[in-house]
Amino acid sequence: MHTDAEKEYLIRAIDGFQRKIIVVSPDHVILAANEFTKHRFNRDIIGRSCHEVLWNCDSPCEECPMEKSVQNHAPTVIQKSSFLAQEKNYCNYFYPLPPADGSKGAPVDAIAMLDFDVPLVEGLEEKLQRSNAFLKNLILSSVDGVIAADRQGKIFIFNDAAVEITGYSMYEGLHKLMIHDIYPQDDIAYDIMKKLRSKAFGGKGKLKLYQVDLQHKDGSTVPIRLNASIVYDGREEVATIGFFHDLREEIEMKEQLEKTRLQLLQADKMASLGKLSAGVAHQLNNPLGSITLFTKLVLEDYDLEEAIQEDLSRILKDAQRCRDTVKELLEFARQTRYQIKPHDINTALARTLFLLDKQTLFHNIEIHRDFDDSLPLVPGDIQQLNHVFMNLIINAAQAMGGEGELHLKTEHLPDRSRAVIEISDTGPGIPGEVLPHIFDPFYTTKDEGEGTGLGLSLAYSIIKEHHGQIEVRNRTEGGAVFTIELPLDMPETSAQDNGTGTARHESQ
Repeated sequence: MHTDAEKEYLIRAIDGFQRKIIVVSPDHVILAANEFTKHRFNRDIIGRSCHEVLWNCDSPCEECPMEKSVQNHAPTVIQKSSFLAQEKNYCNYFYPLPPADGSKGAPVDAIAMLDFDVPLVEGLEEKLQRSNAFLKNLILSSVDGVIAADRQGKIFIFNDAAVEITGYSMYEGLHKLMIHDIYPQDDIAYDIMKKLRSKAFGGKGKLKLYQVDLQHKDGSTVPIRLNASIVYDGREEVATIGFFHDLREEIEMKEQLEKTRLQLLQADKMASLGKLSAGVAHQLNNPLGSITLFTKLVLEDYDLEEAIQEDLSRILKDAQRCRDTVKELLEFARQTRYQIKPHDINTALARTLFLLDKQTLFHNIEIHRDFDDSLPLVPGDIQQLNHVFMNLIINAAQAMGGEGELHLKTEHLPDRSRAVIEISDTGPGIPGEVLPHIFDPFYTTKDEGEGTGLGLSLAYSIIKEHHGQIEVRNRTEGGAVFTIELPLDMPETSAQDNGTGTARHESQ
C-alpha cells in the first residue's frame, strides 16, 4: 500500500502529465480525470458519458475499446492519424484497473484511458492543441453542414449540422461512411471532384454555389447548396472540404410565397372581373328580356309552319342560355351584404345531399359521409356556402359520368381554429394542364352549352369572402379532391374590398 505522501506525489504527477488520463466505469460514466484533461475540455466532465465527451455521440461506440478491456480483462490499444498533422501517430490506451482489494478474477469496476503521441516538432505541441480545439469548436458550431474527406474518400470531419442534414450519427459519419455514400449516386462525388479541379466553377480547387442533392439516411433526397474546396499541402491534394447549406426550408418558403402570389393574383382577377361583369350583365338583361318576350308572343299568336316554330324555339332556348349566363354573372358580381351567422356545416352538407341524391345523375353514385361530430358552428352566409357545396358535388357527379363514389368529409383543426371540408370523387381527375386554371372565370372543360365556366370562379370568390381557402388536387388512386378551409373566428368586417361584396355579422 502507498503512504499518504506517495499518494500525494502520484496525484501531482498524474495532474502534471500533459496528456489525457481518464477513468471510466464499465457503464461508460467518467469517474475521474487529471487536471490536464479537465482543462482541455473546459467543462465539468465528471459523471458524464465518455462517448458524449470524447466523440459527441448519443450512445456508446459500436466497437467500444473500453468494453473489450472489460470483457478480456486486458489492455486495448487504438491508433489513428490526425489530418492536421499527418505524420503524427495518436494512440489511445485502455486498461482495466486492478481491484482495490488486490483479488484476482474480480469483475472490472473501472478502466483507465491514456492518450499518447510522438510529435515530430515538440515546440508546436501545445499551440497545435489549442488551435485544434478552436477549429473543432468552430466547425461543430457551423450552421451549415461541414464534411471533409481525405483523398481516399474517408470522412474525418462531420459536424452537428451534417448529422441533422444526413440523418447519420457523428460516429457513423466518421467511422462508417465514405464521401460518396452521402450522394444518391456514386458518380456525383466524382463529378464534384472534376468541377473542383476545373477553373470554370469558381477557380481551380474551388466550387461555389453548386446545387446538388444529398441522400438522407432514410433514403429521401435533400437539396443542398454546396461550397467546396480542395485542401493542399504545398501543391499536393490532401483532402476536400464542403459546406452544405440545406435548401429544404428555403424551397418550401419559395413555394409558399409563389402560392400566395398566385392566390393574390386570382383575387385581383376576381375583383376586376366582378366590376366588369356587373356592368355587362345589366346591359344584356334588357335586350335578352325583349327577345324572350317577343319570341314567345310570336309563337303564341301566329299559326306558323313547323320549321319556323323550330327556329323560333331555338332562338328562345339560346336566349334563355344567355339569361342563365347573365344570372351567374350577376351572382358572381353581387353587391349585397353577406349575412354572416354561425351554422352547422355538417347539417348544411346533409341538406345539400338530400336535394341532390334523388336526381337521376346520382342514382349510380355511392355517397360516403365522414362528418366530424366535434366540428363547432362555422360563421358564414349559409346560402352562399350551400351554393359552393352544390356546385362542387354536381361537378364531381358529372366528372364520374354518374357512376362512382362520392366522399364528403369534415374535420375540426382546433390548433388552427379552422373547419375543413373535403369533397372527392373517383372520376378521371383533372388534367395537369387544367389544374392551374381551374378557378379562372369562363374556363371550362365541359362541352359547349353545358357550362358557363363561372361555377368554380364563383365558389372561389365566395370562399375568399369568408376569409377561407379552396384548393384542388388529384388523388393518386384517381379522382379529384376539393378542400375548403373556413375560419371559426370571422373578422368583424371583411378585410377585402374587391367589389364582390362585404361581410356583416349577425348573432343567431
